[in-house]
Amino acid sequence: MKSAKEIWETAKGSLQVQVNKANYETWIKDTVGISYQTGRFVVGTPKAFAKEYLEKRLRSLIEKTLISILGHETEVCFELCARPDPGVDSTAPRDYTSAPGQQRLPLHKLNPRYTFGAFVVGNSNRLAYAAALAVAEEPGAQYNPLFLYGDAGVGKSHLAHAIGNEACENGLCVAYASGEQFTSDFVKAIKERTSDQFRHKFVGVDLFIIEDIQFIIGKPQTQSSLFHILDDLQNANRQVVLTGNHPPQSLAPLQNEFRSRLECGLIARLRLPDFQTRLAILKAKAEKQKVQIDNAVCEFIAEQCQANIRNLEGLLNRVVAYSKIWRKPLSAALAREALQAITPEASEQNTSASAFTPASILTAVSNHFNISPEGMKGKSRDATSTLARQVAIYLIREKTSSAWQDIGQLLGGRDHSTVIRGYQRVSTFIPTDATIQNHISQILKSLELH
Repeated sequence: MKSAKEIWETAKGSLQVQVNKANYETWIKDTVGISYQTGRFVVGTPKAFAKEYLEKRLRSLIEKTLISILGHETEVCFELCARPDPGVDSTAPRDYTSAPGQQRLPLHKLNPRYTFGAFVVGNSNRLAYAAALAVAEEPGAQYNPLFLYGDAGVGKSHLAHAIGNEACENGLCVAYASGEQFTSDFVKAIKERTSDQFRHKFVGVDLFIIEDIQFIIGKPQTQSSLFHILDDLQNANRQVVLTGNHPPQSLAPLQNEFRSRLECGLIARLRLPDFQTRLAILKAKAEKQKVQIDNAVCEFIAEQCQANIRNLEGLLNRVVAYSKIWRKPLSAALAREALQAITPEASEQNTSASAFTPASILTAVSNHFNISPEGMKGKSRDATSTLARQVAIYLIREKTSSAWQDIGQLLGGRDHSTVIRGYQRVSTFIPTDATIQNHISQILKSLELH
């Protein structure tokens, strides 16, 4: 009677012609036959993630294949096991070095502190968090590519790195680069006439993370190279995660084919955290620093900062430092004293941030374009009124947490699609249209003065 190992090798040969090459290489190639008893066959895999994928996606096909080989009903089970080569560390990423002179892709710049457990979930980031978690649990199976966007300091990098760290723990090969770094390496490859080797470095990568994609705007050769790399990875069911400060449709002038590639997956926005999320973030940061801090202090700091998470953490650090320096217990009164003494601009920051409400923005835009609030909400379609509404939509969406429907209601009951088109039009032209840039700059200055 054949051993479980021999039976499984036969099954793998059959499965290799039933699934595509990428799926075989990713999920089946490293598996082994562990044991076989009548009616039960155990398959081993070195990766926890692969075990889950095999159970959910390939169990039925594998059972049918084993039944055809064994000649009777068989249940298949999956277990974690060591890699076939005992000399290979099961926690290390695979080294794909098929091309002469090809260097292993470094796993640099993945911040080990950025994990899903350390991420505070709120209304401002719930969709992005759920999408990132789904991608980490099943890379390449859904939401590919995943595009995360939002202002600086809202958690894009945290989620991108969390996906990468999770993938590394599951033994996957991860490549990470910023848009600036990718461009620099690509330019260097062109100068050294090693463009083919540069592109070949990405063969076999399970997950590719590239941040600040807006950096490649205006660099057609870099865009073309990155497009082909993403195309190769996605065709092989390998996961791609990108971050940027605006959605793909607003990153002008991206090449159409490249923008289309980015839009074919899931686009998720992270907004500035609301009060409850800021409160939760402060408590999590304080707990990590092992600082005893009561709700009153957290609430005071959360009220002072309506900006991004980095600024919020900075205020917390200042309050804690002030407490230690002056050897005073943490309290709301001390927090107020600390922020006034160390950051006198804090009250100004809060005043400026509070100016950015949907109503105040609509008023500022109306005054700037010399159009009455009723005119903003009306049906006039002259060029000035149309531009004013589009600018108002863009600023309200960017500076507040208002939903599309709420913005539409504020502007006279306009529908969801009209509001989105208005936002996209302004965001598309901002990088290149000096007139729109000037309008927005003057409106923001007027808001900051009130």
